[in-house]
Amino acid sequence: MAGYLQFESVTKQFPGVKALDGVSFEAHAGAVHGLLGENGAGKSTLLKILGGQYRPDGGRLLVGGRECRFQSAADAIEAGIAVIHQELQYVPELTVAENVLLGRLPHRFGLVDHGAARRLVAERLAAIGVDLDPAAKLSSLSIAQRQMVEICKAIMQDAQVIAFDEPTSSLSQRESEILFRLIGELRADGRTMIYISHRLEELYRLCDACTIFRDGRKIVTHPVMSEVPRARLISDMVGRDVHDIYDYRPRPRGKPRLKVSNLRGATLEHPNSFEAHAGEVLGFFGLVGAGRSELMRLLYGADRRAAGSVVELDGRRLDGTGPHEAISAGLVLAPEDRKEQGILPEASVAENINISTRRHSLLGGLFISARREAELAERFIKKLRIKTRDRNQEIRLLSGGNQQKAILARWLAEPNLKVLVLDEPTRGIDVGAKNEIYRIIHEVAATGCAVIVVSSELPEVLGIADRVLVMRDGRISGELERDEASETAVLRLALPESTQ
Repeated sequence: MAGYLQFESVTKQFPGVKALDGVSFEAHAGAVHGLLGENGAGKSTLLKILGGQYRPDGGRLLVGGRECRFQSAADAIEAGIAVIHQELQYVPELTVAENVLLGRLPHRFGLVDHGAARRLVAERLAAIGVDLDPAAKLSSLSIAQRQMVEICKAIMQDAQVIAFDEPTSSLSQRESEILFRLIGELRADGRTMIYISHRLEELYRLCDACTIFRDGRKIVTHPVMSEVPRARLISDMVGRDVHDIYDYRPRPRGKPRLKVSNLRGATLEHPNSFEAHAGEVLGFFGLVGAGRSELMRLLYGADRRAAGSVVELDGRRLDGTGPHEAISAGLVLAPEDRKEQGILPEASVAENINISTRRHSLLGGLFISARREAELAERFIKKLRIKTRDRNQEIRLLSGGNQQKAILARWLAEPNLKVLVLDEPTRGIDVGAKNEIYRIIHEVAATGCAVIVVSSELPEVLGIADRVLVMRDGRISGELERDEASETAVLRLALPESTQ
């Protein structure tokens, strides 16, 4: 029996790259079909064709047996298709209710009935277990809350085809469980679902079948996902065997490079103290809202510290006057929100790599050495295997994994690097790119740098860290050496005592 959703030899070309090359597969009603592949493999491009944002250069898209040629996103919505993109699509100055019902707001006497809109959305949010104020502006919500608004919008469109692109990348465990329950209900209701994620445990839990992409081409479709070994999925995705994705390498731990005492501020009321040693990968784990990112921003000087906070780097006290002081001393931060805080999207890859070290490129203190910057960019593009057309390509056109590697290149280019802080360094990144970033982390630690890795993925923390600090309710709740750190031990420290 033919699938409700069918792609037949779909092709899409962009200048200099074939994003999709004759892709064919089908997804069935009442099932979840996973799409797997490295960043840049073509998965998101396919969803943009499904959602009417792109038009294919060749091939056909069939929905319910009918060929569809969408000219816009509105056409796709009209055909019963909802796509929840990884890059969320919302209007920040509108309310939750207005975003959910955008284009379908109820009217009364020719005017938008805001009260009716809020009531309708409040009922639906309550029904699916999401606690949000329909009158709140999107700009006031967290990334995770905005993600739940997008999911609610798709469900309220009553779409027959729903596609999810990395939907849990910003969600807490509780919010993820709500989403998984909703997907189960939609499957039982006969909807056709496409699910993209780099978290294999999610794919095994949710997906009935899966299709694997590589370099814009379909590699294989597995009709029964549960029967495919994990190692086979990974090798299909990256085109090689990856025996140990974390690539852990034990190394001697040196003296403390970073000493933190009673660090707190307006964003983190409880004082926190810890040390990071030379040659160490120090993992920070905690549930969403535990205070991990807030602690790192205080450490970096991005947020104002409270009196009594002490940060010492190789015996030198940092006053917390701002990131410039931290960078000059050798402490750098790759932030959690890569898109908003990590890159300059309209600038080139070379400019993004050089933006911090530019102060070292000045000739006579006045002019930038274009040759030095070009050589530095080329060196790190090669060293970190950044996939880009050339150093002058706009960084926004790169995959998430390659954007992350460009941010890493920026900090590795610092001549005085002592402490590298990485907040969610592999969020939304495929297995192959994760493996490369882990390799970089271990190589940096081997030089004597202290590397702090903040992650909400527990297997990642356990896989790469020499020592794990766990946060709960804004404070460090415990410390575990690598041989002590198990999922049970870490979660016992991370979960509120009332749930244990």
